[in-house]
Amino acid sequence: MAGRFSPRTPTPGHPRRASAPAPRPAGRTRVWAATKGPLDLALTLGPLRRGPGDPTYRTTPDGAVWRTSRTPAGPATLRLTATKDTAHAEAWGEGAEWMLDQLPAMLGELDDPEAFEPRHRLVAETHRRHPGLRLTRTGLVLESLIPSVLEQKVTATEAYRAWRLLVRGFGEPAPGAAPEGMYVMPDARRWAMIPSWEWHRAGVDSKRSDTVMRAVRVARRMEEAAAMEQTQAAERLRLISGIGPWTAAETLQRAIGAPDLVTVGDLHLPGIIGHALAGNRHADDAEMLALLEPYAGQRHRAVRLILLSGRTPPRRAPRFQPNNIAVL
Repeated sequence: MAGRFSPRTPTPGHPRRASAPAPRPAGRTRVWAATKGPLDLALTLGPLRRGPGDPTYRTTPDGAVWRTSRTPAGPATLRLTATKDTAHAEAWGEGAEWMLDQLPAMLGELDDPEAFEPRHRLVAETHRRHPGLRLTRTGLVLESLIPSVLEQKVTATEAYRAWRLLVRGFGEPAPGAAPEGMYVMPDARRWAMIPSWEWHRAGVDSKRSDTVMRAVRVARRMEEAAAMEQTQAAERLRLISGIGPWTAAETLQRAIGAPDLVTVGDLHLPGIIGHALAGNRHADDAEMLALLEPYAGQRHRAVRLILLSGRTPPRRAPRFQPNNIAVL
């Protein structure tokens, strides 16, 4: 019938030509030149990634690092590439301008690597091999606090799975040109509305989910810690029941780039530091802190370098088997 549209059926043996991929939507852009030496995006931003399947963080074959954040201005997607000492950024979403304004701090402009003086040969050699290491400062507390709470007393595999399921289930698709499968984490109100059975399905026990609930109910007060010095910021976070020194340190190392906050209470870290600096794989928190004392003011950077050295004690015990509470 005249005027009626009929899609053309491909002739057998002649498949329809694939259409060209849609052009990437343009975002806001910024170029920033570092003033403190070369940039290493992977080293600087790597601590923000919560496992290989993190829906808020992605690296692509072209060398770009993609991040999503829930900024004070709204959700945002950020794409970063770097050449030597120059970063090229593109951002989309309501929070795009906020993310671009935060770029220098995120890439270590507020860090002071010159304040660090290696005191051990291992640390000096690692420091020499990684001149692009900077301590990131995201300026956002909840996005580091919540996954840190999820990591309490469980394996990394369990925590990463929980973060992945909760962000995909209750967050929102990343704005702009983000790779498929990227999401922005939920806002505080959405976190507070997650029902108990969904936490259980994600493998999160009530102790950890209750801690997240207490934190998001005072989200504004938590985010204020991003503007505080590290001792005051840690005290603010620890006002929440369920947030101790371990969680506060893991959060603030990322949110404010705290150069001297050491993660105490960790199952493996004291043994790694003890083995690397003193040949004692059985070191406890007290010995770890004593070994790091020469780096006072820069102990977190020293720990990062020791971990980068690869000097870890050989495994002697079976790997801890996670408990999947979702099937209990």
